[in-house]
Amino acid sequence: MAPLPTRDTKPTPAALTSGSLLARNAAWNLVMQGAPMAVAIVTVPVLIAGIGTERFGLLTLAWIVLGYFSLFDLGLGRALTKLVADELGRGREGSIPPLVGTAAALLGALGLLGGLFVGLISPWLVQDALKIDEPLRDEALRSFLLMAALLPVVITTSGLRGVMEAHQKFRSINAVKMGTGLFTLVGPLLLLPFTRNLVAVVGVMAVGKVIAWLFYIVLCLRTIPGMGRGSAPRLALIGPLIRFGGWMTVANVINPIMVQMDRFLIGALLSTAAVAYYTTPYELVTKYWFLSNAVLGVMFPAFATSFVADRGRTGLIFKRGVKYVFLILFPLVLGTVALAPELLTAWLGVEFAREGTFVLRCLAVGVFLNGLAQVPSALLQGVGRPDLTALLHVLELPLYLATAWVLIRSRGIEGAALAWTARTALDVVLFFGMACRVLPCSAACVRGLSLALVLVLPVVVGCALPDGLAVRASWLGVVGAALVKVTWCRLLTPEEKTPILSLVAALRSWVVPISSRAVAEPRTEAELTASSLG
Repeated sequence: MAPLPTRDTKPTPAALTSGSLLARNAAWNLVMQGAPMAVAIVTVPVLIAGIGTERFGLLTLAWIVLGYFSLFDLGLGRALTKLVADELGRGREGSIPPLVGTAAALLGALGLLGGLFVGLISPWLVQDALKIDEPLRDEALRSFLLMAALLPVVITTSGLRGVMEAHQKFRSINAVKMGTGLFTLVGPLLLLPFTRNLVAVVGVMAVGKVIAWLFYIVLCLRTIPGMGRGSAPRLALIGPLIRFGGWMTVANVINPIMVQMDRFLIGALLSTAAVAYYTTPYELVTKYWFLSNAVLGVMFPAFATSFVADRGRTGLIFKRGVKYVFLILFPLVLGTVALAPELLTAWLGVEFAREGTFVLRCLAVGVFLNGLAQVPSALLQGVGRPDLTALLHVLELPLYLATAWVLIRSRGIEGAALAWTARTALDVVLFFGMACRVLPCSAACVRGLSLALVLVLPVVVGCALPDGLAVRASWLGVVGAALVKVTWCRLLTPEEKTPILSLVAALRSWVVPISSRAVAEPRTEAELTASSLG
């Protein structure tokens, strides 16, 4: 009989924040999350063609509602990750099972209450808030009700996944994400030959969420010693969870409004079709976040664990995070801005390119800035100051909503993109300023980033100005070559260059023998032919 799988050995703070582990987990995030994104590039146009622009617009709004009302977790999912990481940093693994059990019970109860609330307001959302046309009203209502029933699963899943993140188990997390992500992308396409009904499409996606939830339960039971026996909820643990989660709730309420309210304003002030024209470029360019999130995902628990044990280590992780997010996102944003018309035309056709080129370019800059701002945001939350992120969002919200309302009325979806990007620029200023206060050793990193942004943002704008593709492509090539040289000579340390050089050496050792054989074999055949003719 094969031996049963054993539980993991006891983790240590140094091991959980080591550079090699964080880099390996970030690589897993990149590889495993890239597959669903690649599939989405193919499936989204097919889904739009299959269910129509109106239904696709409704589908995006339904998922926004589900994501927004996940705030009913009261920040407990993020609080659980933070507190579990703290316990690991202090070496107190035995206190983790009751902490997880208490949080899971609270999340389950809150999910049920949230689902009931969403179900009750769904008729108002469909008929009054979104003013959905009569032919689609019944489908939309039933889809929103299905989302409401799914809310307890979504909320508890965030907590279970957070426990695994605190343990830096990103290989397992991403295996689940990739499998269920592919299922939710491909599953709706299998329905298209039989039905265009939105409820069926949402139902398939809901099944994927339930499957992920079950997998995370199994992973937590295998990862945490004593999880099955000592995880009974404890009243004494509710206070620490609520105190941290309370400020997270404020951020969770406001952040989705600022990130996603633009589409609701477009739907209310313009049309549902305009939502699709805006959402499609948005969904394309925000997929770049999966690259930066590959780094940020491993940083939040690393910030929490290292801040308890070694704050100098926290500063080093922060500096590397800013650098890596910059180097990951900037080339993609530069290429998107330069080639936006051609990308949209090739993907979705001339009409989407005409309507969405400016939107895509503007949002690409916003995604770059937002990705950078997420590094200090993760730091503030990881060191136990979610109150700062919440207060900054409270200050931003009225200014953003007023700006978005005015610009959407005056410039349509282009105005929405301008308002969204302006908000991300403000995020960069405010969040990095707070990071310097909480972690003074980060000030030098922030000054360096400020100089870099002053230099590169005009370069990005310059890529969009020429009309001809050849000119834009040439400029892109020149800037790209300069970026590679500066990165290698000035930005990367010898330690950071080592794995790159090792990878290049490995690829060369694999490619060269194949090339040698490919060259040698024709010569041998020619010699044989010549000898036979002789």
